[in-house]
Formats: sequence, structure tokens, C-alpha cells
Amino acid sequence: MARLAFLGSPEAAVPALRALTDAGHDVVVVVSQPDRRRGRGAGLAPSPVKQAALEMGLGVTDRIEDVPGSGAELGVVVAYGRIVPTALLERTPMLNAHFSLLPRWRGAAPVERAILAGDQVTGVSIMRLEATLDTGPVLVVRREPIDNAGREHASALTNRLSVVAGELLVEVLSKGVAMLGPGTTQVGEATYAAKVDLQELRLDFSRTVAELERIVRLDRAWTTFRGVRLRVLDAVGHDEPATMHDEPATASEGRDDSSGLTRPEPPPSTLRGTSVQAADGTLELLVVQQAGRRPQAAGEWLRGARPLPGERLGE
Repeated sequence: MARLAFLGSPEAAVPALRALTDAGHDVVVVVSQPDRRRGRGAGLAPSPVKQAALEMGLGVTDRIEDVPGSGAELGVVVAYGRIVPTALLERTPMLNAHFSLLPRWRGAAPVERAILAGDQVTGVSIMRLEATLDTGPVLVVRREPIDNAGREHASALTNRLSVVAGELLVEVLSKGVAMLGPGTTQVGEATYAAKVDLQELRLDFSRTVAELERIVRLDRAWTTFRGVRLRVLDAVGHDEPATMHDEPATASEGRDDSSGLTRPEPPPSTLRGTSVQAADGTLELLVVQQAGRRPQAAGEWLRGARPLPGERLGE
């Protein structure tokens, strides 16, 4: 069994830490991000990895410089959140579990970028860590489908990949550190997964339903209603446009509604019940959250909001 240093911070890294200890590896030190505020008005709190490590009785530090003196023969990195300097890697070699099929989606947000791009498959790559961004030779890869038809959210996909990462790390280390091998040079076009910024998460209803649905699946989508931010936590797209029966019918505008008359198309972001007009259909809101309130079913929110005829989101 190996003597390991484990570097990680978010909940997505916890399954790998548990898998390694359950497999009998000696995790001599855990390095995680410093404690920080994790809620409005809350005091400092440890990262999920630090909290798990303390519960397991493992030694924890927020100083990466503590790794070389820990006695670890190998470091394991899972969503640590910082670049490991070359000088440290020369003293303690490390493996990294990355949540993509490298070299696709190198960088900080591989799961979110895969969903936004409409990828059908992703996976986990275990590579030898280099000081450059996710460029190291790969030891093992496991492909995992993305359930686009089932509108799989980034949180659910990340949870699946985090379990896979733990399984692959245990597999790779099963024969000992000395038997790891050099790995295989990454082949193919590299793409980069920059962090998704706040404006990318804002729902622009002039976009297609498919694009909007993917943004919602990142779990942080938002719009505004009457000038107040409204998070959209779940939604499903439909091809049919919103029917505006309160608009006057004409003989020359809009589309045929099978009554022999035509009606004007509603502008993007117009609310019709819990559905919102988009560029090529409607986005049906399922779960929303107003600022400072709990998540709630969209129908419940609608009953309290009482939108006026023709009222729109994003204004």
C-alpha cells in the first residue's frame, strides 16, 4: 500500500479520499483550501475535504509546502483548485484525477463546459501531474455517457464522476507506486474549460430552448423578475411556442393557430403560466428560487408573483 498526500477541496474530491483510505492506502497528509465563509452571515468553515479528513482522523494542512516533509511517496490531486509548482513535483510526484476525456476540457470547469457544448460523453482521466494545465501523460481513462435526454445536471454528473475517480485511483495504485508506468502522451485537439462566469449563467430568452436548458443544467442559472434576481434551478424545453390567446388575432401577422386566424408571436421571455417564450419554443420552469428565499416549485412561485398579462422575465 502507498503512503499518499491527498490534495483536494470540494465535495467532488471526498469519494476519492474515502476510496483510497478504504483500499488500505496510508494518507499521511491532506492538503485543502483554507477555511472560508460558506454562507451568508456564517463564520469560517472547512472545505468538504478537510471536514471529511478530520472525521477520518487524518492530518490536514492548507500549506502545500508541507507535502515534501510528510513522508508521502506520491501525491494524489482531485479538484484541489491550485497549480502545483514544479519544484514541489520534483520532490513528490503526483497523480491527478481530471473529470474529462483529456485533452478535451482541460481546466477548471470540465463538467460544466461539456454540458454547455452538448457533449454526449465525458469521463475521468488519471494523469501524471505537470505544472502546466492538465497536460500530463495519461495512465487510465474511463468514458461515461452524459444523460442529455434526461437533463442530467452538472451536480449529478459530477457526483457520478467523483465515484469513478475514486475507483480508477484505487485501480491504478493497486500494484504499488513503483508499477505506475510513465503514462501515454495526450492525443487530439485540446479544448479549455474556463470557469463559467455569472453573465454566462444569465438566461437570455432570445436563445434556443436547447441552449437555455443546458444553462439551467449547470444549477446556477438566473434571470430577473420585476428587477429581482430569480434563480432557475430546473426547467424543460418544448418545441411549441407560447400561445398568446389574450392577443388580438389578425389575418396577416403571426402563425396559424388552427382556428383560421393568425396571432402575433410573443416576444422572447414573455411568461405564459410557468412557461417562457424562447427563440424556437418555450422553456417550462420547474423549480425556481427568489433571492433570500427557499427553492420552490415554479407553480407555487407563480401563484405568489401573480404576473400581469404580457409580463416578461429578464426585466
